[in-house]
Amino acid sequence: MNLLGIATTFLRATSVQQTPVRYIRNKHRNVKWRNLRAKKVLPVELPDYEELRRETKGQLTPEEIRAMMKKEGMFPSRPYNERPILLTTTDTILEPFIPPEGDGKLSTLTKDGVKQRYELLEKKGKTMLNLRKLRRFEEEFDSGDFAMKAQDIYIEAHNTLIKGDYEKLHDLVTELAFPDMLDGTNNKTMRWKWVESIEMPRLVHVRVAPILTKTNLYGQITVRIHGRQLLSVYDRFGRLMYGSEDLVKNVLEYVVFEKHLANPYGAWRLHGKIVPSWAPPRDAVLKTFKKPILETPSEEFLKRKQERQKIKDDEELDKENIDPRVEVPPPPPSSETKQQAPA
Repeated sequence: MNLLGIATTFLRATSVQQTPVRYIRNKHRNVKWRNLRAKKVLPVELPDYEELRRETKGQLTPEEIRAMMKKEGMFPSRPYNERPILLTTTDTILEPFIPPEGDGKLSTLTKDGVKQRYELLEKKGKTMLNLRKLRRFEEEFDSGDFAMKAQDIYIEAHNTLIKGDYEKLHDLVTELAFPDMLDGTNNKTMRWKWVESIEMPRLVHVRVAPILTKTNLYGQITVRIHGRQLLSVYDRFGRLMYGSEDLVKNVLEYVVFEKHLANPYGAWRLHGKIVPSWAPPRDAVLKTFKKPILETPSEEFLKRKQERQKIKDDEELDKENIDPRVEVPPPPPSSETKQQAPA
């Protein structure tokens, strides 16, 4: 073999050895735990913040919302139109009693007197019919005894409110009257006292009505309570806001009591008060306010104020100096007006 062949063979061998080859350098030598090593890495789906931002701002169309919920496997939400119902009491006063104006009777010789007498007879007839329904559940019901019992419930409920015993107050008033009695009593100190009765309490209105079903009956009785009371309300600073501890006032109220007749363990509770439209307005409430801190105005502010006032006075003086007898000359005619004017 000549030297040229040896050189050619050597160059070919060298070129073959210098060919780059790619190897996996991080491959484990033992393939036994390959599946377990693969499970150590979990694919994480990052949230789409742009889509979330559009969702919070309500910029997504119904089709996009449907596609997004379908992708996540969520069922479409149904509209919630249900209304919570409390079976122990009603949320209103059934056919509220409207007391006559002035709490008196008009003369039957007048038109209003005849109308009032007719309405009273109609209401009395309905009251007697509802009393029959009520006596199906309370056979020993007596109007006079119940009126005295209602007055005792009225006094005990107000005394319990003054003491702050809200657990006992739930046994004396319904869930409708409870928030009304506590309204505006936060951070207040109240003093209330029942002095005496001016007139005997009497039953004036009875209603029995079913709710949801015919057998689920509720009874409401309106009692006229006329007595003398003391009331004083103090704010959190101890200052008198309303009423007086020495001034006794005559108070006439029409109080509604309710009972769930279908419940054998039901009890009569205070349900609300009827305030007629002709009732006199209540006394104003004296409120305590923080005294404002008045800052002394700066010299620069006073100077600017004086300059503005001086300019305003000068403008008013110029208006006063204009003589109304001086006629203002009319504006010069335009070119179009000159052409249309007759020769």
